[in-house]
Amino acid sequence: MEQKRISELSEIARQVRVGIIEAVHSASSGHPGGSLSSADILTYLYFEELNVDPAKMDDPERDRFVLSKGHITPGLYSVLAQKGFFPVEHLKTFRKSDSNLQGHPDKNKVPGVEMSTGSLGQGVSVACGMALAAKLDNSPRRVYALMGDGEAEEGQVWESAMFAAHYNLDNLCYILDWNGLQIDGPIDDVIGPTPFDTKFAAFGWNVVMADAHDFNSLEKAFAEAKACKGKPTVIIAKSVKGKGVSFMENQASWHGAAPNDEQYETAMNDLKA
Repeated sequence: MEQKRISELSEIARQVRVGIIEAVHSASSGHPGGSLSSADILTYLYFEELNVDPAKMDDPERDRFVLSKGHITPGLYSVLAQKGFFPVEHLKTFRKSDSNLQGHPDKNKVPGVEMSTGSLGQGVSVACGMALAAKLDNSPRRVYALMGDGEAEEGQVWESAMFAAHYNLDNLCYILDWNGLQIDGPIDDVIGPTPFDTKFAAFGWNVVMADAHDFNSLEKAFAEAKACKGKPTVIIAKSVKGKGVSFMENQASWHGAAPNDEQYETAMNDLKA
């Protein structure tokens, strides 16, 4: 990828992170940690990978994206706003009683949202159905689902993995945000879902490793996913929870907490906003 494009994507990702902090601070609640760790992934998806257009969301051949870890709506809403689905200013209404931007995404209320999610494991399962439907339609559309590493502790995730491999869903790509932390602490202390690579490979998946904060690495990973035929692909993206905000990085306590006014100023200074 050319350096100019990397710089452009980096700036978009910075703005996405600013939107995340704005939303969570305005609501005094939300999930900044996983939103920040996924910001570069979401930026790459919406500005490089996905065939989606805010003006053509009725196009049956558009790609589908499912936010399986539905609690990181600050990240999804922020990237949708940057893409032009709704004004960036609306992020400040996050979780307000009269806002359509609630804590979990609602496909009936939020432009650009393809699936209402929240219960972990269900989003990837629905993505499997979307991918199979595309196969039956002989459609070129692809389906992407972003899941969390803590979410991989759900049995339904592995049921979906068996389903996708059985039906040879090579138009399906999971992205696993591997930041190593969940609400109760390190994932390996809670239930130990790793190693992800050998487990998905054993379930019949094409496995690609990536750096979640390196656009060259993401470009290579998504290219490998598209090139793979006959089996679904999982991109295991190693990330930093709270990436970009100094006091949130690698801190499980910021899984679901909002910064106070002083912390908000520090975060914005970190993001140079």
